[in-house]
Amino acid sequence: MNKISIIIPVFNEVNSIIKLVSHLENKAFQKKTIEIIAVDGGSTDGSQDKIKASSNVKLVQAGKGRAIQMNVGAKVATGNVLYFLHCDSYPPHHFDRIINDAIQQGRQAGCFRMKFDYAHPVLMVSQWFTRFNHISCRGGDQSLFVTKKLFDEIKGFNEQFIIYEDNEIISRLYAKKQFVVIPEYIITSARRYQQNGVWRLQYHFIIIHLKRRLGHSTESMLQYYKKNIR
Repeated sequence: MNKISIIIPVFNEVNSIIKLVSHLENKAFQKKTIEIIAVDGGSTDGSQDKIKASSNVKLVQAGKGRAIQMNVGAKVATGNVLYFLHCDSYPPHHFDRIINDAIQQGRQAGCFRMKFDYAHPVLMVSQWFTRFNHISCRGGDQSLFVTKKLFDEIKGFNEQFIIYEDNEIISRLYAKKQFVVIPEYIITSARRYQQNGVWRLQYHFIIIHLKRRLGHSTESMLQYYKKNIR
């Protein structure tokens, strides 16, 4: 099996990171073929202490920003497969074997389908679309696996993107025609929707997607995000 480096960007996630680490260890097919790297962007809530208390997690420090943090994690990773995972997303049972099977079939990058942990009509429609292998149906909450070779070839995450970094790198992976959507489900927290209001947050995400398609700058998208999303 390929060795999988799981890279988790962390910023003030004291209540989430250890829960996720436990999930990964319990759901892995072969724990000895995965490494877990938490890349902290300057947490002030005790997240770093929680991570240090776990002997199975490598803690790395980086500047704040998911693109920056994930690139730093990729540099220290020892696996030949990188798996980028948000702190509140939980991969399926034997996720490592499933990813390895996809790579053995010649796919160098991909993600899982997604379900939210909160039942709401808008979210149910949104998660239904994650089954389709089209760039417009992608998002970072679905996680991302990519071979280290391909990641290096496309030069990793674009650090100019403070938000939308997942969609930006996925668009470049689609251009390589290597992307697969695995028909297993990752479960993602709907906490941001609950905090901001489901309809309201979905509307703002649509506006950000439109801004990206219309060629707005990363600064424009970031300012819109800061103004409208908690």
